[in-house]
Amino acid sequence: MSAARRLAAALIAGLLFGLGLSLSGMLDPARVRGFLDIAGAWDPTLAFVLGGAVSVAGLGYALARRLPRPAFDAGFDLPPRARIDGPLLAGAALFGIGWGLSGFCPGPAMAALSTGALPVFVFVGAMLLGMAAHGWFARRFEPPKPRGDRANVPSARVQLR
Repeated sequence: MSAARRLAAALIAGLLFGLGLSLSGMLDPARVRGFLDIAGAWDPTLAFVLGGAVSVAGLGYALARRLPRPAFDAGFDLPPRARIDGPLLAGAALFGIGWGLSGFCPGPAMAALSTGALPVFVFVGAMLLGMAAHGWFARRFEPPKPRGDRANVPSARVQLR
């Protein structure tokens, strides 16, 4: 697989994702806050967008199970484990709190950079800083992983069948 083809496919997928977010109004953080405001002026738009996204992802996984490999790579990159543990729950809670307070999550925030709005740049800067801090803390304080233990690897290339 050529790197140029993989990069082109990623670029097209990202542009399509950003276009979908823009058309659905999800670049506006007020939509997210409106969805969370169940006692006030509730906006169900996000529920429809999420429903559409889950439907498309479900179809994609069903199709992937029938394919020997992706079109532009040697294998599918899937998480090797499905266990729900403390770090997963803590991360999900932090993500949800941040999304609710700011109205942004990483994908829409990156697409919203195109609006040129200062709050978006502040959010993306804080997000990148948080990612860097996590990487630093993870390298510094996590115990070393045993060699050869695939259960501790963040992702594994697998063939679906």
